[in-house]
Amino acid sequence: MKRYCLALDLVPDEKLITEYETYHQDVWPEIKMSILDSGILNMEIYRIQNRLFMIVETADDFSFKQKSKTDSENPKVQKWEELMWKYQQALPNSPKGEKWQLMDKIFELNQ
Repeated sequence: MKRYCLALDLVPDEKLITEYETYHQDVWPEIKMSILDSGILNMEIYRIQNRLFMIVETADDFSFKQKSKTDSENPKVQKWEELMWKYQQALPNSPKGEKWQLMDKIFELNQ
């Protein structure tokens, strides 16, 4: 199993942040299925202020490139992503059009 950590910012507006969290209390079934079908075994999202932190645990053969390709071909995923852009904003210096950014691990206590 592999673990990835990603970060993203939300638009700093409390009303929008509340809406975003409401959507994530009842994620569309097709979105959950696309996540599981890609080889993601578990996903958690945490928030402090308008910063999000996501932990993704995957099968060993998981590929972000393949997930991106599959997502681009799924109309329901594209609709979800378009909706989420209302709430999300890329981190400073992110490549254009990219939201979630992979984080580098810099410390592990038991290593």
